[in-house]
Amino acid sequence: MAVDTPSQSVVKAAGDHARGRSRGTGPKRRAPKRSLATHWYAWAMVAPVVIVIAVIIGYPLGRGIYLSLTDANERNVARTIGVNEIPATYEFVGLDNYKAALTGSQFLSTLGWTVLWTVSCVTITFALGLVFANILNRKFAGRSVYRMMLILPWAIPGFVSVFAWRFLYDERRGMLNQILTGAGLDGVPWLNDPTWAKFAVIAVNVWLGVPFMMVALLGGLQSIPGELYEAAEMDGANAWQRFRNITLPGLRSVSTTVLLLSTIWTFNMFPVIFLLTGGGPGDATQILVTQAYQFSFQISPRDFAQSSTWGVLILVLLMAFAAIYRRVLRKQGEVW
Repeated sequence: MAVDTPSQSVVKAAGDHARGRSRGTGPKRRAPKRSLATHWYAWAMVAPVVIVIAVIIGYPLGRGIYLSLTDANERNVARTIGVNEIPATYEFVGLDNYKAALTGSQFLSTLGWTVLWTVSCVTITFALGLVFANILNRKFAGRSVYRMMLILPWAIPGFVSVFAWRFLYDERRGMLNQILTGAGLDGVPWLNDPTWAKFAVIAVNVWLGVPFMMVALLGGLQSIPGELYEAAEMDGANAWQRFRNITLPGLRSVSTTVLLLSTIWTFNMFPVIFLLTGGGPGDATQILVTQAYQFSFQISPRDFAQSSTWGVLILVLLMAFAAIYRRVLRKQGEVW
């Protein structure tokens, strides 16, 4: 019986290791099967949610992308009139709708106002939320009452708040103009002048968004150890230095998340624009999402292809923003 020498054993072991590495992925290929066999209950619990999301989100998204590549409108889609079923006659046009949207003045002008609206709302909302969060993070009499009052706009349904503000903005009977005329000033055409209408919708959206920002930032403030402030105060740091060197860095992880969410929500904030001004006067306050709605439901003939095109462009813009935002955070050392 042959016995391997120590050197032969080492060579044989190295060869076995090399062959195993060259075969490489034998166990890894079976990993999903093992995972499914071991965690079948978790997969079974997750499957209904995945299926529902795929149906609710996946199908409309796929259908929208398909329609954006056609010339579908109210006159050439499949429809039923009485007992007669009229088949669809729209045709595939490729990227013509995207070319028309991106080279036309309407999309670019609407995009410009949408970006201005989003930046203004998010900036003001974050600033006010940070101020209120810092105030409520201190101990004072009646703090619980103030917290409840500041969260109240968040608790009221959005459409109710918008209709209340619309009544306040009424040019003849609104409370705001009554206060102005009572003080001897002229009333303001809040919703009938393009410039004032833009200020009006920004104010309403800020009023609706401050509670969320305040609650999120207040949670971040309460997670910062108080010992840091005590040590900084003992070292002679003033209030601004403590805020800049302790508060802002301590809120970085919370701020990055709420800023991203607030940007996406504001960019697609349909109720405020639609219920308050309807995009008017004219198209002064029309943002991308309300214009896409108008193509599909208000213009005659309804242009489903153009509406889908704008919807896909909105999705692409937000995905690009999220990707750039994530890349910037990773360069700054943030894991997200």
